Amino acid sequence: MVQIPEDEHNLDCVLAANREWAAEVAAENPEFFHELAMGQHPKILWIGCSDSRVPPSKICNLDPGSLFVHRNIANVCPHTDTNLLSVVQYAVDSLKVEHIIVAGHYGCGGVNAAMDPHQHNGAIDDWLMHVRDVYHAHKKRLDVLPVEYRGRLLVELNVVKSSFNLAYMSVVQSAWARGQKLAIHGWIYRLEDGILEDLGLMIDGPDKIDEEYRMVAAEH
Repeated sequence: MVQIPEDEHNLDCVLAANREWAAEVAAENPEFFHELAMGQHPKILWIGCSDSRVPPSKICNLDPGSLFVHRNIANVCPHTDTNLLSVVQYAVDSLKVEHIIVAGHYGCGGVNAAMDPHQHNGAIDDWLMHVRDVYHAHKKRLDVLPVEYRGRLLVELNVVKSSFNLAYMSVVQSAWARGQKLAIHGWIYRLEDGILEDLGLMIDGPDKIDEEYRMVAAEH
């Protein structure tokens, strides 16, 4: 495992580690990089937090090419984020992913910041307003909990909210309407032991969302 050097301008060890990794992979499977260069065919779109402690392929023990990934602070899925919308559309329409995983993690700094009205973090405060909306919607339930458990529950509720926001998107509903296999899942990563938890949330069709959010009729 390579450690970033204290001298931030000396990244030669990172480049050297990359070459070592590439050589090891090529020795184990000489065709790996050739096949990878031919195109990507992931079955999973992973939407997670930008936190450096939660690298998707690493914690899932998957090879490059297995996950199509989008990350932002606190794994938020707002309908106004054109970056997110573009990623979802490409993943669903072009790559034909079959699963979208929204992965939060306990101890999320963005979620913790959203619970503290006295913090001032510049532009990030505007972004975290999405998480504060979730906090506000569940305030009575959250405020009776100790701070530690309050943060853990808000992480879970934020994953649920992001998952349903994805299900409300027209690109997702259009895929369902044409009979495309697509399911949205909510997961949580535990930093303390490296384990992923399935929240038991799966949205795999318009029947799993309220009627007022169903924008696309099934194709006949």
